[in-house]
Amino acid sequence: MSDSDPPRVPGLLPDAVHKAVRPGTAVLRLETTHERQGILDGAWWPRSRDIGTELPGLINALTEHLGPVTRVGLDSGAWEDAPTRMTVGDRVVHLDFSPVGDDTVLITRGDQDHFSLLVVPPHATPDAARAAMAAAVHADNLAEAEQILIDTGTDRVGTGADRGNP
Repeated sequence: MSDSDPPRVPGLLPDAVHKAVRPGTAVLRLETTHERQGILDGAWWPRSRDIGTELPGLINALTEHLGPVTRVGLDSGAWEDAPTRMTVGDRVVHLDFSPVGDDTVLITRGDQDHFSLLVVPPHATPDAARAAMAAAVHADNLAEAEQILIDTGTDRVGTGADRGNP
């Protein structure tokens, strides 16, 4: 699922919407302008801290919209594992982990085309996640990822309070 909020599922309470999304399905929003004037190019709301489950869905969704992804930069403190590469479909994607704590994932398309996405913590409420994702894709957004999460009432990605919470 890309370029949209989590699906409305009949009979589910709002807090259950994110849990209803199949693991590995990317909940993703991308900026829709070509100018790319803001700090962020989009936002991603993974369901868990399991990079092997979550990242293939993101890469597949991004490949559909942006073209082949060659490298992904992630915060090592935000994920359970830190593999150096992953095969998604028929492509090998290189993964770079560093302890940056900046609440983003950096996507490289081709050799040098970079996209920065806000990472909404898996435990975020649907309302906070939607607000954070909307702020991240606003064309003239100049707020950094951490500030967006603070402004929308969502804890940081790398804090101990949110580790292990689906």
